[in-house]
Order: sequence, then structure tokens, then C-alpha cells
Amino acid sequence: MIDTHMHADSRSSEDFEKMYLAGIDTAITCSYYPYKIDNETILLNHLNRILEYDTKRAREYGLDLKVALGIHPTNSIENPEIIFENLYKWIEGKQIVAIGEIGLEDLTELEISIFKRQLDIADETNSKVIIHTPRKNKKEVLNEIIEIIPQHLDEKQAVIDHINPNVVDEAIKTDCMLGLTVQPQKMEKEEAIAILDEYGFDRFLLNSDISNKPSDPLSVPKTIRQLERLKFKKEDIEKISHKNAQNFFEI
Repeated sequence: MIDTHMHADSRSSEDFEKMYLAGIDTAITCSYYPYKIDNETILLNHLNRILEYDTKRAREYGLDLKVALGIHPTNSIENPEIIFENLYKWIEGKQIVAIGEIGLEDLTELEISIFKRQLDIADETNSKVIIHTPRKNKKEVLNEIIEIIPQHLDEKQAVIDHINPNVVDEAIKTDCMLGLTVQPQKMEKEEAIAILDEYGFDRFLLNSDISNKPSDPLSVPKTIRQLERLKFKKEDIEKISHKNAQNFFEI
């Protein structure tokens, strides 16, 4: 199994062990810092910590931790150039599997500017992107994201994450992959399964988004086991379990 979106820097080593023992072989950890960062050097240090330290922690417990790095909208900074410079370096060195998570939260001019620039970098380097959608005003922000993406990047290079039953109708009209986050206060596994049952398995990725907020590190295997109990087709379960992620992120 692959958990396609988590925040390893916020979690304990014991969580990595639980995930591995529950059948998660690979996870993708994304950049996000839960407190305001005003200094670009501090943000860069945070991103390097994810890349160099958290991957090592996870590996000690059997979990192959892939990395996505970028500027999360809530971490938008006035002087982001040093981060962009390092994105090119990380991409060239094949140290990251995607730019992420990026996106929009409050629709500020700074957020939008940084989001567009990171999409341009992805286009220039033929990289994948993981795009955040917020808890609040999700439909409004998603519509803005959907309008912006094709102006800067082939939609097939993007996954729009944290899709739920309230916005899936809009998101499915794009050519993006769509991330289903099974997490307390976001979406229950039954809701994710209902979306898969209605729209099929080809366009979706599954994740826990474990972070500093209420989280379940085992939400991905719990959802997969429930699909098995409900007798969904094995080939469909394999798509959402790992094959879609393997193909999209080329891992």
C-alpha cells in the first residue's frame, strides 16, 4: 500500500512502524509548517529537515518515505526565491517525487503568485504537483485552482488533494488526479468508498494526511480492508491501494 500524502515531520517514529506493520510500504510526505514562517532561511531549513532527517527516521522502521517539497499556501513568504532555486536542485537530483504540497488557502495575492510560480517550475521541469485544497471555503478555492492550473501546467501532471463529496463533481471534470483524504474531521472511509463506487477507481489516490491535527496513521489500510470486505474487484482495489500512485508519481 501507498499513503500518498502525509506530514512525517509532525509524527512519531511509532506511527511509521504502525503504518509499515499494517501494510504500507511507501508513503509520500509533503511540506507544511503549522506555524507562521516569515524567514525564507527558516523555511528552507524545515524543508531540508523533511528531506534528510524524516526519511531516515521512517527508513529505520521499514517505511520507504518519498518526498514532495514546495511552499504550502499557509507558509507563503515575501522572498521565496531561495526555495524556488532549491526546487530546481531537488528536482534535478531526483530527490523529490513532486512539488507539494502547494495550492491556495485564503486566496491572497501572495498565495496566488507563489502557486502560479511553482506550477511554472513544474511545467518547466516536467514535474508532478500535489495541490492542497482547504477545509474552509473549499468549493470557492477549488474553482480558483481549477481555473489557474491549465494556464500554467498540463492538468495530467497535477493531483488535487483533499477532495470530498461536496466538491468531487467539480474536480472530476478536470484531467487531474484526485486525492481522497481519510482523516478525522475531513472525510470518513465510508464517504471515500462512496466516491469510488460512483466515479470509479482510475482517477483517485488515497491518503491519510496525518499531521499535527487529529489524524489516523492507519486510515489507508482501514479503507483498503473495508473495500475488500465489501467485495470490490481486486483490480480496482489494487489501483487505489498502490498502482495509481506508482504510475502517477513514477515510483
